[in-house]
Amino acid sequence: MVDKIIVKNLNVWYGDKHVLVNNNISIKENKITAIMGPSGCGKSTFLRCINRMIDLIDDARVEGQILIDGKDIYSDDIDVYELRKRVGMVFQKPNPLPKSIFENVAYGLKIHGVKNKRELQERVEKALIDANLFDEVKDRLHASALALSGGQQQRLCIARALAVEPEIILLDEPASALDPIATAKLEELLENLKNKYTIVIVTHNIQQAARVSDYVAFLMHGEFIEYGPTEEVFTRPRDKRTEDYLMGKFG
Repeated sequence: MVDKIIVKNLNVWYGDKHVLVNNNISIKENKITAIMGPSGCGKSTFLRCINRMIDLIDDARVEGQILIDGKDIYSDDIDVYELRKRVGMVFQKPNPLPKSIFENVAYGLKIHGVKNKRELQERVEKALIDANLFDEVKDRLHASALALSGGQQQRLCIARALAVEPEIILLDEPASALDPIATAKLEELLENLKNKYTIVIVTHNIQQAARVSDYVAFLMHGEFIEYGPTEEVFTRPRDKRTEDYLMGKFG
């Protein structure tokens, strides 16, 4: 099994606050890895380090290495623009643009220089199919994306990320604003997507982590306490703090 992302001695500060503390973890290719832990433990910060969205936070400082396919993404010769094409991100709250469904998905493609109308059409349709959304919207591709339901909007945001053909998809609490039916559709979609992509999902929902992930990491006070195959961590946690979290004693 291939390591897609290798994190070595990762430390992050916001000003004087040390939010991620000396973390080491290897994330497997074409698997779903869930990052779980209590609120404020550094889960979203960790995700933002993988595509260098952390660069956009003024007082953030990062030390350590994150290797993707063996290449340190914090080295001086990395093109951050290209990195974010390879590493797509979907946020907690669906954030469609105030444009049509088609234009939402085509947006990233146009930024990356795709001008040919036929190619745009094909790649938008493919992304919508891959996001399990095409059948629901194929007759209204030029209607406003803001008219979609919350669950559809979140799958549209996934389609937008898929359109530029990333290798890694990061999802930050993607189901927190969705009802149970929309959440189930999203989880089914993730299961299908892992054949093509490496997926890292942040969730505070322990049951969701158990349902969707192949590997799970438990983060607490900025440190990875435990990491391993999901079934193993859930049934035989090695650390008492992991056990307490899984039993709902805090979080």
